[in-house]
Amino acid sequence: MLTMAPNLTLLSDLTPPSLERTWLTAPHPTLPLVATCSSDKTVRVYSLTNFKLLSTITGGHKRSVRTCAWKPHVQGESVLATGSFDATVGIWRRWDSYGRVGVMVAVGMLLATCARDKSIWIWEDLDDGDNNFETVAVMQEHGGDVKCVSWHPVEECLASGGYDDTIRLWREDLDDWGQVACIKKHEGTVWALDWEGPETTPHSSEQSLQAQWREQRALSGPRLVSCSDDRTVRIWRRLPKESALPSTLSSAATGIPSIIRPTGTDETWEEDAVLPQSHALVVYSVAWSHKSGLLASVGADGRIVVYEERLVASTPDTDAMDTESESRAPLKTEWVILAVVNGAHGIYEINHVAWAKRADRGSSDGEEVLITTADDGSVKVWTLQP
Repeated sequence: MLTMAPNLTLLSDLTPPSLERTWLTAPHPTLPLVATCSSDKTVRVYSLTNFKLLSTITGGHKRSVRTCAWKPHVQGESVLATGSFDATVGIWRRWDSYGRVGVMVAVGMLLATCARDKSIWIWEDLDDGDNNFETVAVMQEHGGDVKCVSWHPVEECLASGGYDDTIRLWREDLDDWGQVACIKKHEGTVWALDWEGPETTPHSSEQSLQAQWREQRALSGPRLVSCSDDRTVRIWRRLPKESALPSTLSSAATGIPSIIRPTGTDETWEEDAVLPQSHALVVYSVAWSHKSGLLASVGADGRIVVYEERLVASTPDTDAMDTESESRAPLKTEWVILAVVNGAHGIYEINHVAWAKRADRGSSDGEEVLITTADDGSVKVWTLQP
């Protein structure tokens, strides 16, 4: 049966737009809202129900607002963190009633910031009612500007990327944060990072294969995706500590469960995939949907690319492999391009891409959309039509 490729269709622009460059759009974790940050020193909050402006945050920064992020896992209020070229971070709060806003970049009570001075700062929200934050750690291992930081979706683990072409992973050990891995495969600035969702699985018509894939990858945890000046989008997977040990030191051999046995803090990350080459210029942003598992990338060529991971059907030699060993064989996947939009914002570079739900008020679930943010100040909402 012949099937048509999905089509990425423009749903709406967010209106009115900024008249200056817009850097990033951050979807609210629970409400159908997004925050956009702009070179005009403001943050605008829009509705994903009618695509209209709800509120404009002004007066906090003296230069362009480069980034923003909502605080997750809070009830009754919204908290937004903003970062600016004026070297300050703003924290904004508002009690939630739909249509009004209120903000942060964090995992639980932690906020991470990065800067051109090659540093990463981790802050803790003291939750004392006075909006006080305490410095937890300052890391300075990067050899150039740090362009991005991203928290692991379920663990207190931070990933960072920058001008030194590296990706670095950070964890807390004995009350002190330190680097646990450094990935050096990119050949240009690492502009953005994003994490796979904890429940994401590759596309397959066979649910048994998806369950087998989840079982095989359970010890590795969510993967990390990166994009770079080298025009590539790459995926990274953490190797389980158990697999890095000699067989003589395995749990079965020692009788000591791996959760108890000391293994050190260093981690080994390997390249899981390089996505199909699809960008002609720098790739500025990449987003991994926690709902569908789809990936999207954008960049200086003004192109939007959507990718899907698919489980590859194996064709084992039945004479050389019994059923039991076949079930233990690692499953393979391939990434394919689902949709491409050229000139998505006319002649302008696209700075950021994000997945968001546009559930209406009172709805438990809703349509997933893709949001792109560009140099001309426009923010566009796209839908993937079958």
